[in-house]
Amino acid sequence: MKEKPIITAEEAVAKIKDGDTLMVSGFMGVGTPAGLMKALKDSGRKNMELICSDNALYQGGDGPATGVAPNVIAKQFRKYVASHIGLNKETQRQMLSGEAEVELVPQGTLAERIRAGGFGLGGFLTPTGVGTAVQEGKQVMNVNGKDYLLELPLRANVTLIRAAKADKAGNLTYSASARNFAPLMAMAGDVVIVEADEIVEIGALDPEVVVTPGIFVNFIVARKDGE
Repeated sequence: MKEKPIITAEEAVAKIKDGDTLMVSGFMGVGTPAGLMKALKDSGRKNMELICSDNALYQGGDGPATGVAPNVIAKQFRKYVASHIGLNKETQRQMLSGEAEVELVPQGTLAERIRAGGFGLGGFLTPTGVGTAVQEGKQVMNVNGKDYLLELPLRANVTLIRAAKADKAGNLTYSASARNFAPLMAMAGDVVIVEADEIVEIGALDPEVVVTPGIFVNFIVARKDGE
């Protein structure tokens, strides 16, 4: 089994270009690859699109900024695709001022759009959002007398996720709810970079506990203490 390259966070974000579409795992900062996001902020990359479950916590001023919020404050993104921005005042400000576009997606629909991207599907039909603002600009299809929205798949140029353990072949395990969107996002990125709390030798992980097979992972970054 071939080993994946183990690189630094700085080497990882060097693979991201201005204008790229990123997927980032995490829910309110839980499961977010904090070291990679810090390196991304320091890199000064701009004009990117961010696909994530939420924009994490930032209430303004000198208050805490969790998850992807420091990158939002740094105005690194031109568009957000997320299911929740209500606890990030900076995302709201950028949306209302026209500085950034926000596409709000019901969370289950967001997960399924990412899964569709990873599975190579052309989209899927869902009743969620029919007759609401979610329907605007989307194709409505009637199946057996019921209306459904056609939702299109999502993919990213680069996916950044966090894992509890990675073996050197890129097989991953997760810690409880920190798993969230990571397994789906790992399938939907052209380049997938994992920030691992612990890196172990090949064969150290019980195959029964592996959630993301190493075939989906391109690079591994060791998580630093305190990140």
